[in-house]
Amino acid sequence: MTSTLRKLPRLNTPTLHQLPNGLTIIAEQMPVEAVNLNLWIKVGSAVESDAINGMAHFLEHMIFKGTERLTSGEFERRIEERGAVTNAATSQDYTHYYITTAPKDFAELAPLQIDVVSNASIPDDAFERERLVVLEEIRRSEDNPQRRTFRRAMETAFDKLPYRRPVLGPESVIAELKAQQMRDFHASWYQPQSITAVAVGNLPVEELIAIVAEGFTDAINRVSIHSPVQTPLITSLPTESPFTEIVRREFVDESLQQARLVMVWRVPGIVQLDGTYGLDVLAGILGHGRTSRLVRDLREERGLVSSISVSNMSNQLQGTFYISAKCAVENLAEVEDAIAQHIRTVQTELVTESEIARVRRRVANRFIFSNETPSDRTGLYGYYQSLVGDLEPAFNYPDHIQSQNATDLMQAAKEYLSPDAYGVVVVKP
Repeated sequence: MTSTLRKLPRLNTPTLHQLPNGLTIIAEQMPVEAVNLNLWIKVGSAVESDAINGMAHFLEHMIFKGTERLTSGEFERRIEERGAVTNAATSQDYTHYYITTAPKDFAELAPLQIDVVSNASIPDDAFERERLVVLEEIRRSEDNPQRRTFRRAMETAFDKLPYRRPVLGPESVIAELKAQQMRDFHASWYQPQSITAVAVGNLPVEELIAIVAEGFTDAINRVSIHSPVQTPLITSLPTESPFTEIVRREFVDESLQQARLVMVWRVPGIVQLDGTYGLDVLAGILGHGRTSRLVRDLREERGLVSSISVSNMSNQLQGTFYISAKCAVENLAEVEDAIAQHIRTVQTELVTESEIARVRRRVANRFIFSNETPSDRTGLYGYYQSLVGDLEPAFNYPDHIQSQNATDLMQAAKEYLSPDAYGVVVVKP
């Protein structure tokens, strides 16, 4: 078996191993009495056409409905018998499946997880039953005011990019999907070249790699049809230009007690990773914690909002800088003006060193905390290897944040956050 082994010397020391078929394996021994295997597939809702929007998430449900070797429910039963846990998640840019087991059970249970992900049989009857579950999940999502507001904000933030659509897809599309369409989608996308398998826990690295490699070799050998691999088209799509004016959308939602205000800007995505760090720091300065600017001014001092939050959300191709507040209807205009004024201030006045230091401390601590368990590390490694194609940013994120100075932040604000051009969604009770 040919492979490339690369050691990355630091607090984290994962080994990266490539199989000839394109599968990437990342393994690390960690002195915690558990092993987590996290399978990252570089396919999410962003690769779907509108006609099958929601397919990646629906498929995530169907993965657990059995293979030729495992009847429906058998995977979960065998996992639970050993006190192991399993779960999965789908996003715009990836889907991932993970199990956490005792080290002594890993060699038995890991191949089962690899089998269900690689060889999902997607039977017609199970497909029809699970369709009802997914439709119910969509309805529950539509009943959630926060999710409704987020969906409207994404539709405002993006005119054409698939990030404007919900991961779950619309009811009308899910109701029409066919099981064979899903089998074709699975065969096209769930290929070794699209998969990063990350194993971290208390077994020797060589053993972790061998168990995972053997599991995939066995699983792939039992697939009778090898479909041509799809190439994600998302990275070839053009990014959308920054807003040139204020684009405003207003809604009435009688279920609300308070109004919702969301302001969004189009900003760099993960493909322009260097452009994201300054915006991450600005999000912290403006909206993370009671001493951040917007929280202190609008909630603590002026009492104009009951809550306000800021996040720099990085999709692969393009991100959104997202400010969200809850307030009384009569305060909406004043809150929006105040936020725009705060944006103007970070463009014209250098941020204080103490504010930057607060964000640096927070980031450094969160990085340490997010490295404590095997599942923390498999998430970190899988995310960066899948979306960036490189583990390095997983380790040097704190360094990038530490290196941001007041001038960098002013420049980032000027470049990406206009106080006079953004998308805004207002939802009134």
